[in-house]
This record gives sequence, structure tokens and C-alpha cells, in this order.
Amino acid sequence: MSWGTELWDQFDNLEKHTQWGIDILEKYIKFVKERTEIELSYAKQLRNLSKKYQPKKNSKEEEEYKYTSCKAFISTLNEMNDYAGQHEVISENMASQIIVDLARYVQELKQERKSNFHDGRKAQQHIETCWKQLESSKRRFERDCKEADRAQQYFEKMDADINVTKADVEKARQQAQIRHQMAEDSKADYSSILQKFNHEQHEYYHTHIPNIFQKIQEMEERRIVRIGDSMKTYAEVDRQVIPIIGKCLDGIVKAAESIDQKNDSQLVIEAYKSGFEPPGDIEFEDYTQPMKRTVSDNSLSNSRGEGKPDLKFGGKSKGKLWPFIKKNKGATPEDFSNLPPEQRRKKLQQKVDELNKEIQKEMDQRDAITKMKDVYLKNPQMGDPASLDHKLAEVSQNIEKLRLETQKFEAWLAEVEGRLPARSEQTRRQSGLYDSQNPPTVNSCAQDRESPDGSYTEEQSQESEVKVLATDFDDEFDDEEPLPAIGTCKALYTFEGQNEGTISVVEGETLYVIEEDKGDGWTRIRRNEDEEGYVPTSYVEVYLDKNAKGAKTYI
Repeated sequence: MSWGTELWDQFDNLEKHTQWGIDILEKYIKFVKERTEIELSYAKQLRNLSKKYQPKKNSKEEEEYKYTSCKAFISTLNEMNDYAGQHEVISENMASQIIVDLARYVQELKQERKSNFHDGRKAQQHIETCWKQLESSKRRFERDCKEADRAQQYFEKMDADINVTKADVEKARQQAQIRHQMAEDSKADYSSILQKFNHEQHEYYHTHIPNIFQKIQEMEERRIVRIGDSMKTYAEVDRQVIPIIGKCLDGIVKAAESIDQKNDSQLVIEAYKSGFEPPGDIEFEDYTQPMKRTVSDNSLSNSRGEGKPDLKFGGKSKGKLWPFIKKNKGATPEDFSNLPPEQRRKKLQQKVDELNKEIQKEMDQRDAITKMKDVYLKNPQMGDPASLDHKLAEVSQNIEKLRLETQKFEAWLAEVEGRLPARSEQTRRQSGLYDSQNPPTVNSCAQDRESPDGSYTEEQSQESEVKVLATDFDDEFDDEEPLPAIGTCKALYTFEGQNEGTISVVEGETLYVIEEDKGDGWTRIRRNEDEEGYVPTSYVEVYLDKNAKGAKTYI
């Protein structure tokens, strides 16, 4: 099966077919190029997606990723980033192993095709030239033969005519002989050219054209093989990354299997545990006969003797009443006294760890400077040892400051953990006192609370020991702009706000809500511009305004 023998007369069709083959090859190159662009775009989108959902550094969101489910999500994002990298590898390998290689091959193929068909056209032109020579020789031979016949006929006519002179007859005879000789020469020339043409034609159809067409056939078959090899490479490039992609997917599965719901539940406890003890039962108070009220150890209020319904509260800062702790909108106290005991302990421990790291960093720097100074002492040409004294003194001062700071926070931490002696009575009583209110139903949220610094206010002592100016508590609110209303509420029961920070309400009364229950069982409300305070959340039905700032949901 050879194009040279089977397609000897299809030169033009072969030229069109081979051009079509090159077009197909260029189309495949374009296809692979667009695939690489898609892979790059997909990889870029995957990377952007992974980056978008990564937690922000040094943010609250980063702290939330301590849970195993969140860690698994982070691992998934990292694996997706590696997954995207494999698509970039696919794009790069296809570009280098297919596109670049085929583009170079196409140029070589075009040049080879051009050369082969140039040889074919040259052979065609040669045989056409030989054909024209043959035709010209044939026409000349035919013309000379006709001229010789006419000269012979004229001679015979002149020889038969008795009126023609002998000289004219001789002249006609010579002319006929010349024409006859010219015909013989033309015949010989025609015969020679014919033999030559037949030889050239045989060479053209049985040697030159078959050889040229054979080269074109081999060129076309190489093109077909090359595009097939490229398709195999196309598949292999994908196949090579499958094991790595499989590892990425295995990593995601492994991360999912590492999720520990019990561990996450324990982390929630550690994150939000206040360290307070639950309040005790509220004892029944019989008003039919005078008797001393008994309050549980951990109740919100403490009676300080009989017949003392109005008690004064403790002062500001960390000693104020726990249910009435105002959400800190300014700077956090240095000792974190605004937090519950357990949370305060964690913050102090975190601060101590940070300070220890800073101390270690400064000590490493001091050691480095000391070593450098020793080098300068041994090799004065490298530098002046005295030039490092100022820096060494500065680092030593920093270390001393950090140690003092660490001692301060360690003292607070020891105090929280109970490693130091109990604080003075005055300090313990800074948390203040207040009476608990008895709701008409058992659904009261006026639960017992411990003060934020972990001290209790249940000791029975003289009123002068536990009273502090009530204006201290009021100052916490007078220093601020009035809070905007975020909704309204309706009193379900009558509440007598006898303590500082509370407000009395009557059943059925409608008031404005200015601060939601933050989890302590109290809601801050306002009657008018001058009257505002806290009431038990269970005593009111709250209707929050969705459009109000800070509003979350309807209750």
C-alpha cells in the first residue's frame, strides 16, 4: 500500500489532505493550550477559596480554630491548596511536554511538506517541458513531411510538362530533394525526442512521483503517530498527579476522622467556665410571724440582721455586684478583674506565658551580644567591644522590667488559684451586698452570683464593715452617654427594685429595653430619661427591634 503507486495521479488532493492534517494538529495544540489555561484558572480559584476561608492571624477567629472540627477544616483548606498545586503541575507539564513540543514539530512538518511538494512540482514541470518538446518536434516533422510531398508533386508536374525548360525541372528536383531531406531530419529528431520523453515519463510515474509521494506518506504517518503520542502524554500528565491528589483527599479524610466531639465539648467548658458555684435553694420566708431570713451561701443577696431591707452596695471596679457588671467598653483592667475567676485565670496564665517568651527572647539577644563582645575582645580589628555596652545594658534593663511584670502577673495568678494568703476583709467585701427578690413563680432568674474576683459576700458582720458608698456604682453609668433603646418589654410580674442598680416595675407596665440579658439573668430597662436599671429577665417579656443596633432576635 503506497501512495506513489495507488495515488500517482492525485497530487492536488494529497496536497489538500496534508494541509488538513497540519490544521488538525494545530487545532489539537489549541485544545491543549485552552486546557492548560482552564487548569491554571481552576488552581487560582481553589487557592483563592482556600485563602478566603483561612482564619485571620491575631484575630478572635484564629482563637476559635482550637476545636478539632475547625482544625480539620483548616487541614481541608491546606489540602485543597496542595490540590490546586497539582492542577498547576498539570498545566505546566502539558505546556512543556505537549504544546511546546508539538508547536516545534508543526514548524518542521510545514517545512518538510513544502520541500516534498516543491520537488513534486519540479518533476511535474520537467515532464511538462519534455511533453512540449515532443509536441513541437512532432509538429515540425509533420510540417516537413507535407512540404516534402508538395515539393515532390511540383517536381513531377514540372518534369511531365514539355513546355518547362530543363533548368526549371532541375531546380524543382533539387527543391524536392531538400524538402525530403528536411523531412528525414525532422523524423529522426522526432524519434529521438519521443524516446527521451517516454523515458522521462517512465521515470516520472515509476520513480520520481512514487518516491516523492512515499516521502509525503511517511511524513503524514509520522504526524498521525505524533498526535497519538501527544494524546497518550495528555493522559499520562493527568495520571501522574492522581497519587498526589489521592494523598490530598486522604489527608481530608484523615482530618475528618480526627474530629473529636468530646474534646471539643471539653474545650467549650474551658473557654466559658466561670468558676462560680451554682446558687443554693431559696428558703421559704414566712411573713405571718417575725423571723430571721435565712439565705443560702451562694445567694445573690445577704441579710445583714433583722429589719434591714435596704442595704448598700460595694463600689467600683472588680468589687461591684456580679449581676450588675456593666459590659466593659473601655480598656480592660490590667489584672483582668472584670472576668469570672476561671476566665481570669486563663488570661493571666496566657499573659505570664507571653512574658516568659519575651524574657527568653531578650536573654537570647543578650547572649548573642555577649558572644559578639567576646569576639571583639579577642579580635579588636572586627569591632569595638565598648560599642556593645550600651546595647547590653538596654537589653538587661528590658529583662529586668519583664521579670518584674511577670512577677506581678504571677502574683495575681497565684491569688486566683488560691496559692496566696486570703485577701483582707476590706478587699473581700468590695464585691458588695444586695437582697434577692422573691418572684411570684419558681421561674425566677434572680439567681445567686459570686463577685468577679472570686470572693463571696456571705459573711455576717457589722453593717459598717460592708457598706460602701452607693454612688460608686452609679458613677459607672453617669460617665457614659445614655444607651439607645433596642426594643420594649412588658412586665409579667411586679418587681420591687430595692437594691442599687435595679428598678421597680409593676405588672403589665411597658418599658424600653436598652441592654439585653448577657447570660447573667438580668435585663437593663428604662422608664424615662432619669429612671433606668436592671430587672430579672424572667419578670419581663422582651420585644426587640430588628433594626435597632445590637438587636439579635425576638424573645
